[in-house]
Amino acid sequence: MESLTHCLLTDKFLGSGWRARPRGEGRNVHGRQCGTETPCYPTALSNMRAMQFIETALLRIGYKEWNPEGQHAIVLTHGWPDSPRSWHEVVPHLVQAGYRVMAPALRGFLPTTFLREDTPRTGQLSSLGRDMVEFVHALGLEKPVLVGHDWGARAVANACGLEPGIASHMVLISVGYGTNDPTQALSMEQTQLYWYHWFMATARGERYVRENAKEFSQRMWDTWAPKGWYLPAEFEQTALAFNNPDWAEVVLHSYQHRWGHAPSDPYYDADEALLHPAPVLNVPTLMLHGEADGVSLPATSAHREKFFTGPYQRQLLAGVGHFPQREAPSKVAQAILGFLQATPQA
Repeated sequence: MESLTHCLLTDKFLGSGWRARPRGEGRNVHGRQCGTETPCYPTALSNMRAMQFIETALLRIGYKEWNPEGQHAIVLTHGWPDSPRSWHEVVPHLVQAGYRVMAPALRGFLPTTFLREDTPRTGQLSSLGRDMVEFVHALGLEKPVLVGHDWGARAVANACGLEPGIASHMVLISVGYGTNDPTQALSMEQTQLYWYHWFMATARGERYVRENAKEFSQRMWDTWAPKGWYLPAEFEQTALAFNNPDWAEVVLHSYQHRWGHAPSDPYYDADEALLHPAPVLNVPTLMLHGEADGVSLPATSAHREKFFTGPYQRQLLAGVGHFPQREAPSKVAQAILGFLQATPQA
């Protein structure tokens, strides 16, 4: 276990080099004004290591895979702002238990790229669910375990809503199910914690995200979990996944769309109809939430049993913030494995 953990932790899937290059002014696919500087992502792409790729309808998805001979697949889906590196200390436990493990990069996050330049850089939550469905089918996975953190939790939950029976089990981390509704009630404390949502709905916020992706993201890491929880070098490596011109557009559209500040992409109209209101799911589900989460209060994942017809468990992790898989990877891995062992498939 120790040697495998060391291998996973020291594997850098992107090289170094956070640079900017000139880009002609124009309008992007959502009609917003583009800036004159965007990150230079070809350099980062050329330095990727140990990644595999699969094409879906719109994307070339980069993913890492461990133990391809494992009998049952687990797909680990990262959140925002993060990358597949998020899971590197969880993976050894799952591999040791005999699972085949995959960790894809979400749309907008390197090394995943869009296949066509004219595809809208949509970030609405239904698109994340559709991407997950297509990823599972592209790899020919048979009822994998779908695990997701933050945006990843929304992706896997929406996948289960779009295609019932796609997963044997689901694990949601830090984001409760049924929280995609723009009309949902929010406490004043939760409203304050969502400051960055409202910031991105302004022209100033849009400009800042496009020009300062790395700094903006680090603010989240600094405030969403107990102080000192991460090593600066780890953030630097993770932030390379944001080093591309699609990242800001996907992020801005995602947060603006979820509160009604940006139009929906018509490509996903049918999926939106299936996901609103949130469908009841028949998949054994585990909800993990850090008690010290600095952005999504534990109350936001409470009392969600009504959305599930099968087994549903919720565990709170003491002293853990918004990134449980990074802050307490052994606890997260053991919780996942214990749930899978104790819970029959749907």
